[in-house]
Amino acid sequence: MKKHLAALAGAVTALGLALAGCSGPAAQPAPTATEIVPRQISWLLSRPADGSVITIVKKLAEEYAATHPGFSLNLITTPDRPSYLQKLQTLAAANQLPELFDTDATPFTQKLVKQGKLVDVEAMLTDLGLLDKYRPLALDYQRFDDKGLYMVPFEFEMEFFWYNKALFEKAGVGVPKTLDDIATLCKPLRDSGVIPISVDGQDGWPLLRYMSYYPFRVAGPDYIDQLKRGDAKMGDEVGSKAVNWMASLGSSDCFQDGFSSQGYTDARDLFTSGKSAMYQIGTWELASLTSKDLPADVRDNVDFFTLPTVDGAVTADNEYTVVSGIGMAVSKQTYDPLMKDFLKFVLDRYSERLAQSGHLTPMKGYEPTIPAGSSELYKRALAEVDNLGDRIAFPWDTKLDPTTNTLMQQELTLLVQGDSTPEAFTQKIDASIAENGPKFFG
Repeated sequence: MKKHLAALAGAVTALGLALAGCSGPAAQPAPTATEIVPRQISWLLSRPADGSVITIVKKLAEEYAATHPGFSLNLITTPDRPSYLQKLQTLAAANQLPELFDTDATPFTQKLVKQGKLVDVEAMLTDLGLLDKYRPLALDYQRFDDKGLYMVPFEFEMEFFWYNKALFEKAGVGVPKTLDDIATLCKPLRDSGVIPISVDGQDGWPLLRYMSYYPFRVAGPDYIDQLKRGDAKMGDEVGSKAVNWMASLGSSDCFQDGFSSQGYTDARDLFTSGKSAMYQIGTWELASLTSKDLPADVRDNVDFFTLPTVDGAVTADNEYTVVSGIGMAVSKQTYDPLMKDFLKFVLDRYSERLAQSGHLTPMKGYEPTIPAGSSELYKRALAEVDNLGDRIAFPWDTKLDPTTNTLMQQELTLLVQGDSTPEAFTQKIDASIAENGPKFFG
């Protein structure tokens, strides 16, 4: 135990020195209220190193450095999400947060806000003259329950159900109109020789997406906020419908065999190789789903439908999961004239560059450039942004307390596999929320 603590302390110290050596204002002359003093700053990231966000910001930082000698941006990338969160929490506990870091509107981040460690992003964007340029839904995704905004969005993606038209036709099924129809499709698809739905079961959050759908349709986006506080129960009517629907997906054999040990790439590859008929994911995967390198019998048959409805739905058909990605928080301790000027430079230019890379943007007014060789589906999918409603389904993994979040992901796997029952699932989740919810949302 002592060796473990010593090793952890050493890791914290080493990372802290790395951050301090490249970003700490204490090593620099204190700037005046208006003086910009170039230095190296750090961004702790949890994004693909070759993804559009990092690629674009890195280029913009190089352009900024060209006119600000002495400036540089140190990108500290940890794509593995659990490792990243542990690193972030360790740095926060040691009061060694870098200038910029990735985070969601989670209870942990809310704690940092209460401790006065984060810049108010709404006030910052207003000061920079940028607030009104952002899509309201992009900002709303980053907000806390009290509507406070402490993260900058760098993405804007819609989540759809992608399906293979040829495999649907072969099985004699049509696009599901309701969530219950999805379970009904699974047997004929299985009987035709394909996996009905491929899912990333290894990471937990995809199943939690499915769990959020029924409550969003039946009770609206505020249900999860009631549930996490214990004001609603998993055993209530809304929660019971969600739990029983998840159990029906399992009993209908909707997901691939061994899904719990298969990851993100596995699920995507099952769909793009024509082995599964449906795949739920966001528009960030459009390049993979429309690539000219796909087998022709898959590429020519990929289509999508939005989140199906339910009887008595309180949300509209054009309201579903829309995300603006993991947000970027700004450390209040190191927000100075340089940080303000650099962020203004980046955010003024970022959305235009992102649109040129073929993506929707968190800001309004930028038309994505469709990559050469993409199928017509690429443009048609992105065009759905013009049909969006006013409310979005929030991912539950950014809403629940950490203990319940982990437990629900584990128990959902057992429920869908048939290794647990709706009653057992409900009892465990309600007990966890009763014990842990007040610690974060009391």
